[in-house]
Amino acid sequence: RRGYSSAGADEYLHRSIVPTMHYQKSLPRLPVPKLEDTITRYLNAQKPLLNDDQFRKTEELAHHFEKGIGRELHEQLVAQDNQNKHTSYITGPWFDMYLKAREPVVLNFNAFMSFNPDPKSEYNDQLIRATNMTVSAIRFMKTFRAGLLEPEVFHLNPEKSDTEIFKKIIRFVPSSLSWFGAYMVNAYPLDMSQYFRLFNSTRLPKLNRDELYTDEKAKHLLVLRNGNFYIFDVLDRDGNMLKPSEIQAHLKYILSDNGPAPAFPLGYLSSENRDTWALLRKNLLDNGNEEALQKVDSAVFCLSLDDFPIKDFVHLSHTMLHGDGANRWYDKSFNLIITKDGTAGINFEHSWGDGVAVLRFQNEVFKDSTTAPAISPQSQPASVDSSRAVQKLDFKLNDALKAGITKAKQKFDASVEALSLNLIQFHEGGKDLLKKKKVSPDAVAQLAFQMAFFRQYNQTVATYESCSTAAFKHGRTETIRPASVHTKKCSEAFVRELSKHSTEELQKLIVECSKYHGRLTKEAAMGQGFDRHLFGLRYLASAKGVALPDFYQDQAYARLNHNIISTSTLVSPAVQLGGFGPVVSDGFGVGYQVHDDWIGCNVSSYPTRNGKEYLQCIYKSLEDIFNVLKGKKISS
Repeated sequence: RRGYSSAGADEYLHRSIVPTMHYQKSLPRLPVPKLEDTITRYLNAQKPLLNDDQFRKTEELAHHFEKGIGRELHEQLVAQDNQNKHTSYITGPWFDMYLKAREPVVLNFNAFMSFNPDPKSEYNDQLIRATNMTVSAIRFMKTFRAGLLEPEVFHLNPEKSDTEIFKKIIRFVPSSLSWFGAYMVNAYPLDMSQYFRLFNSTRLPKLNRDELYTDEKAKHLLVLRNGNFYIFDVLDRDGNMLKPSEIQAHLKYILSDNGPAPAFPLGYLSSENRDTWALLRKNLLDNGNEEALQKVDSAVFCLSLDDFPIKDFVHLSHTMLHGDGANRWYDKSFNLIITKDGTAGINFEHSWGDGVAVLRFQNEVFKDSTTAPAISPQSQPASVDSSRAVQKLDFKLNDALKAGITKAKQKFDASVEALSLNLIQFHEGGKDLLKKKKVSPDAVAQLAFQMAFFRQYNQTVATYESCSTAAFKHGRTETIRPASVHTKKCSEAFVRELSKHSTEELQKLIVECSKYHGRLTKEAAMGQGFDRHLFGLRYLASAKGVALPDFYQDQAYARLNHNIISTSTLVSPAVQLGGFGPVVSDGFGVGYQVHDDWIGCNVSSYPTRNGKEYLQCIYKSLEDIFNVLKGKKISS
């Protein structure tokens, strides 16, 4: 498909005839929901979590807010939104929420997604896979920057819209109208404003609020191995990619460096509290490390090469979610991690973007590196002088910095020590069977999480499911609130009152949950949830110096936003599994995938919760739900 001639490789993944950003201008704007809708949805979400007295109090506060200060804030928000048509009302507040957070990014914000192995086993060698994935990642970057990457479009009717003829027509429709053209054939272009932050980007620690930094002129890759930092150029002066055989040679050189690990690995600093890290970074800069840090911050991306193979899925999750702390730079927009046995994954910083952009990148890199690999097991590295091309970064550390690194390591080790990760695979059915039974696969997974928690702890708690609002200009995410009066009623029936219900009645309860969950999902995806709206109003009140309204001081509001069960899902041919840490110390972080004929679930927790037992309860719940849907009688 391509030869590496003197003119360079075909340096693009593909050449889309529709320009990458063709739809961006005409994307619809994220709606600000009606205040009364938001209050109704908020109260619906509170209902399963409160007793009657508590609910009455919360309802009163909510209606008071709706008629008074809430109405004023809402009108101001709408007015402000009308003056900022180039963006969405959530963009500023959401960036602020992430960048002002002072907790370490690792475990608290960064998530991971691991790649499936290369179907050709001999290509899963660390050097071969690192070379092929690096080449594919650079080709993605170049394709995107040249405007040749296929626009991201959600096709409801691909036979009509995902066709050459449609693309040939739509490319001539002006950008200001192109979205409507796609909409006519039931295709929904998605916001791609986050993509530029994938490369040459990092999060810089600053006191009180971090900054995002991007330098698209930088041409070098950052490689971490054994806690050491290396850089080499992957693009030449004209922006052409280095030959794959040369990239292979440089990576081979790094992998064969037998020098010791640094006594004070700098990577640990990026796992610190953000204010602590900001002060240490200032010390680093004042101590003559400005040039070295600039190289780290501006690198195309960070490639982390680990010196051990992966034992099992739990070990895989730990490696990709946090690793050893020395061989990662958690502030980079992403770390591409490749272990000794060629297992690959991505750990990404969350403030700059959401799963949608990272997933597109992973899908393209996986597809390109497996179907059109740049090098093969037979390829020989180029005979170049890697000792000249590759620079090992040297950091000058004073006693305060050494002490800072030692302390960061102690804190990191303690956090990781406290974290448990557990997984299950449920093989008794998946998406196919659920669709046949006319229930939503996502609703069933979420119902199982509710039922399991009810079985284990005998209560219903605040639950968060992330939903992308990328169908809108500068959309981020909205929250789906899966804990409802329906899931509570269904959980009680399955866990407590099994003998009182026939199989048909139980089936009806599952269908009710599915319908309601479907409605919530649709609302969230259309920007009609309540969480972001209430967040925006609260942010506005604080920005205007208004005293915090009583509505937000309600304990029930705080409880609803203390998400004990935090969930996120994705399914892709490129991804094996994904996960993240709990968002509260007494919570569960649930990454899950509903495949055609099986369901995978990855749960993180701290010592106050038993993740292993929770997973056993999820398994039991899935088993019960599937059996009921198959018309079988179940026992408690």
